[in-house]
Amino acid sequence: MDWNLQMTMARDPVCWMMVDPKTAPKAEHGGETYYFCSRGCQLDFEDEPERFLDPSYKPEGAHDMGAHSG
Repeated sequence: MDWNLQMTMARDPVCWMMVDPKTAPKAEHGGETYYFCSRGCQLDFEDEPERFLDPSYKPEGAHDMGAHSG
């Protein structure tokens, strides 16, 4: 991925997809702006923001993005 493009992307806190903040649905919580891949993820987040912001939360089927094996 182009480094400049990567710097302008945001991670959907519900499904962890990378989204373009310029065109993505968004919601405010705790003074922060969060961006979403779809209205569905936005609504899920608005219903339970603390669930998705919990450090132990991982979307179903997600891999640990910070872990490296080997």
